[in-house]
Amino acid sequence: MQQRTTTKEEYQKQVNIIIEYINNNLNEDLDLLTLAEKTIFSSFHFHRIMKSFLGESLGAFIMRIRVETAARLLCYTDLPIQDIAYQVGYEVPSSLSKVFKLFYNVSPTEFRNNKNYTIMRPLLLNNDLNLKAPKIREIESKEAIYLQIFGKYSDVDFCGSWNKLWQYVKENKLFSAGIEHLCVYYDDPKVTEADKLRTDICLVIPQKAKTIPNVEDICVFNENTDKVKAKGQIGVKEIKGGKYAVFSYQGSYENLGSVYDTIYGKWLPESDCKLRNTSGFEKYLNNPERTSPDKLKTEIYIPIE
Repeated sequence: MQQRTTTKEEYQKQVNIIIEYINNNLNEDLDLLTLAEKTIFSSFHFHRIMKSFLGESLGAFIMRIRVETAARLLCYTDLPIQDIAYQVGYEVPSSLSKVFKLFYNVSPTEFRNNKNYTIMRPLLLNNDLNLKAPKIREIESKEAIYLQIFGKYSDVDFCGSWNKLWQYVKENKLFSAGIEHLCVYYDDPKVTEADKLRTDICLVIPQKAKTIPNVEDICVFNENTDKVKAKGQIGVKEIKGGKYAVFSYQGSYENLGSVYDTIYGKWLPESDCKLRNTSGFEKYLNNPERTSPDKLKTEIYIPIE
């Protein structure tokens, strides 16, 4: 039984490596044999193993992520279609157009020029949210341990996932002041089917702990992160630094979908900011198990140029 569990954990670790590589290299030629060489898997079994974990073939997964990324860039940026095609891995716009039509029955140009096309679910703008103008911040890259979960954002087992991450922290004596709870969301639920939405549930491990932790966080100091290594389902990743528009929101997590729609549908078009081609993330400032929904505080980081 122990051997079986260990093998499954090792497989999940290898799958995480490939997914993270794809997320960060959509503009490259993601040749399946080359990807297989990045894992411990034999090329003969690589495709079947990836399909069993992803629920679709790796080729289909890559194509879908490319097209859905292109749809978001077409909707939320003014990048030329040629540039978008290149960013998602197509050398010429005609190649992107062919696949885009296959998915959405409309060309990228038609979608951008005619907002009546409904490949995306309608925005849920909420003027009552009273979102204040964001703070523009430059942040440094952060190292995080994470679990990647597939499924509808509202149905994800956040608490169970964070409990697993905290167990890893305890087992590896990585306690320190300043550990942050983040989530990275890769997909737009207006474009991607609910069961295929990807979430990285993260704990950011500070490089060095210099502040005395709170009494309720009694812990052992960790002076560096040499012990932070991927293990089974738990991976290690970089939260990319750079410039972000940071929105502060107080209220129930159930309204976050409307918060994002208000940011992208109202603030972004009216601002002078341009989106950077990397994923944003959320940072949670208090504990939902000890805080009423209307008092929950969330920071939303939107990457901008």
